[in-house]
Amino acid sequence: MAMRRRVTGRQAPLFVSPEALAKGPGHPFYEKLNGLLAAHGFDAFVEARCAEFYASKLGRPSIPPGVYFRMLMIGYFEGLDSERGIDWRVSDSLSLRDFLGFELTETTPDHSSLSRIRQRLPLELHQEVFTWVLQVLQSEGLLKGQTVSVDASTLEANAALRTLVRREGGQGYREYLVGLAQASGIATPTREDLARIDKQRPHKLSNADWEHPVDADARVTKMKDGRTHLGYKVEPAVDLETNAVLAVTIHGGDAADTATLTATLAQAQSNLAQLDVDPVVAAGYVAEVVADKGYHSNETMKTLAAAEIRSYVSEPHRGRRRWTSDREAQAPVYANRRRIRGRRGRALQRRRAEYTERSFAHSLETGGLRRVHLRGRQKIAKRMGIHLAALNLGLLMRHRFGIGTPRGLQDLRGALFAWLWALWGHLFDASVALADLAVRAGSLATVPICLLLGRRHRRHYLRGRPHQAISTGC
Repeated sequence: MAMRRRVTGRQAPLFVSPEALAKGPGHPFYEKLNGLLAAHGFDAFVEARCAEFYASKLGRPSIPPGVYFRMLMIGYFEGLDSERGIDWRVSDSLSLRDFLGFELTETTPDHSSLSRIRQRLPLELHQEVFTWVLQVLQSEGLLKGQTVSVDASTLEANAALRTLVRREGGQGYREYLVGLAQASGIATPTREDLARIDKQRPHKLSNADWEHPVDADARVTKMKDGRTHLGYKVEPAVDLETNAVLAVTIHGGDAADTATLTATLAQAQSNLAQLDVDPVVAAGYVAEVVADKGYHSNETMKTLAAAEIRSYVSEPHRGRRRWTSDREAQAPVYANRRRIRGRRGRALQRRRAEYTERSFAHSLETGGLRRVHLRGRQKIAKRMGIHLAALNLGLLMRHRFGIGTPRGLQDLRGALFAWLWALWGHLFDASVALADLAVRAGSLATVPICLLLGRRHRRHYLRGRPHQAISTGC
């Protein structure tokens, strides 16, 4: 075969017919996902709900709402954190073009268009799309909603600590140090003076005194890796029976777990109440709540007991307690302590550690949303809602077809090879056992078995057994 050389300096043709353009076969995962969305009427649903936010006749045609929500779902399936990255990946991939319904002659939506659509559509509509996915899960039998686990993780905000300003006066950090130096008697402080004053002052960036001038919702918090950064807290509610995400809320990074649990449970109850189920059954949703010890407090126990929700919240070690000041919390706290020490309570805590942390691994780590590029709690809530809706769709795809992400096909290939290798190992062990049994019986039937084993396996099997090799003819 002759070697072909790469052509450089080629002039592009002036006209190209659409039939001459290359077209990929498409990705099997996205083809199945499109079929699933079409079967449940996803595009008709979002177009009907978004119609009131667009003009009926005036203006140029917009990007279809189904394309907008699909592109946000691509961010989860492909592990892309920014809308600019989604734009680049979609414009470069033939399979993603086919998933969105764009021909090769059409231009895919720009990241600025995604930003404009996100500003146009309210948070409540994104929440309705999330609830629509829950409805699909409920119709497929993948939603129970009785036992719910609540946990929180941190998101790194798109803001830097060095750009913080004082809430009173709007001074920057350098201006604040200059003011401290002048107050101490240094009229024109140098850089060394500012460094010395900065070292002497107590280093505490309090959220009550400092804020970011652009992202006012971000809070100074400690991240999972130990760094101090501006961030948010994401708190999902996970169905412990099916691993489906029932609700998600976004809070400031400094918000306490005991202060946000009620809002997350209320959001989960609201989402489940909108499903097309029997009202008697819907009233019984969220009967049990499982959480770690960060959510334990007297107020939390009293609130859950008043709502008739059984709590399985780990209790931190506080020593011997006195109930003179809050007698109403004694009975709920003791009841929760009795439940978490039982067999069911320990089993639920193990399942919470597995299922809830798995949702964080899928959505934040492999899903690429550990660091957000949006600013503002509502914008992040819109993106996170559709992000976790895609996670629920992946759960449905895994239930139907055995693959929950496009990259799962690569893992499936490795799993198939491992299964075939394990099958060969079992067949080899069975053949060795048959050969050993025939040798002990003194039968010559081991000759064909030894031939099946191969030269290396015959040597391994008959190593140190010369009398058996002579008697069997191996």
